[in-house]
Amino acid sequence: MSMDVTFLGTGAAYPSPTRGASAVVLRCEGECWLFDCGEGTQTQLMKSQLKAGRITKIFITHLHGDHFFGLPGLLCTISLQSGSVVSRQPIEIYGPVGLRDFIWRTMELSHTELVFPYVVHELVPTADQCPVEELRESAQMDEADSSPKGQGRTILLDAEENSYCLVDDEQFVVKAFRLFHRIPSFGFSVVEKKRTGKLSAQKLRDLGVPPGPAYGKLKNGISVVLDNGVTISPQDVLKKPMVGRKVCILGDCSGVVGDGGVKLCFEADLLIHEATLDDSQMDKAKEHGHSTPQMAATFAKLCRAKRLVLTHFSQRYKPTALAREGEADGITELKKQAESVLELQEVTLAEDFMVIGIPIKK
Repeated sequence: MSMDVTFLGTGAAYPSPTRGASAVVLRCEGECWLFDCGEGTQTQLMKSQLKAGRITKIFITHLHGDHFFGLPGLLCTISLQSGSVVSRQPIEIYGPVGLRDFIWRTMELSHTELVFPYVVHELVPTADQCPVEELRESAQMDEADSSPKGQGRTILLDAEENSYCLVDDEQFVVKAFRLFHRIPSFGFSVVEKKRTGKLSAQKLRDLGVPPGPAYGKLKNGISVVLDNGVTISPQDVLKKPMVGRKVCILGDCSGVVGDGGVKLCFEADLLIHEATLDDSQMDKAKEHGHSTPQMAATFAKLCRAKRLVLTHFSQRYKPTALAREGEADGITELKKQAESVLELQEVTLAEDFMVIGIPIKK
């Protein structure tokens, strides 16, 4: 099962000619999950190899404009491109309290009728995720929510797990964890469940299992009885289950809240972390609820992440290929700063339209 991540926007604050606003797509077997949807995301999608119509789930880390102002337009475009009649499952949207009302009001004010259903599931933040005055505003916004009720879940923190369970289906478990920022922000952990191991051809031959329907039954966990009366169970012929992959995507933050983030990101195959400013501006970054390469790498080291990708760069840091003379020094310095913490383990600097594959574990 193929799995990859495409960066549609890697810049902070606003879209520019060199970096789009925040947006990342996780693709697995053709289905696309979008993480954040800054202004211009739909245009970035059109320039990529991805198809907006394949998006089935959208996750918003926090309600700053550069992370979700592109959402209403994207939903409208998907609707226009879908034709007049669509038989599809609702698009599942996950994000902080206030997101449901924002989408509903936008659609109402613009007299937009989407041809497909959508459901908004809201995460309720805790008091320690941001300054007190910002949380108060968030609470007031929730009280004023006038959108239709019963549309999606209101998800509270699981105090024991220190996380929010968003998705738990046959293939994946998706959980959110708390981050500290100027307003409530979240990170997401996507874990692929273990998959049934492959059939051992040698064991099948040794046990006398004839090729045919019996193979399919054993692969699906069903025992079979041979013509000689011997019962063969799946564990007799299956190799070890294949361990699933883990991708973790963090929103804007100057740190995690509680131990949920470290637990969920432990040994992640891919950890995507913001690094808005370089280490020399760490105080400024923290003041605005952001991270530097050193801060991101320290978290990755704590989690024993296998690969760290930095993103959400201040627009002053141009991609190497697009930088003018002297401008590339800034972005390469970010890489050096992160790698110095990780004992020279390679760190990737995200660029728009970069695609990173996550191979199957063997």
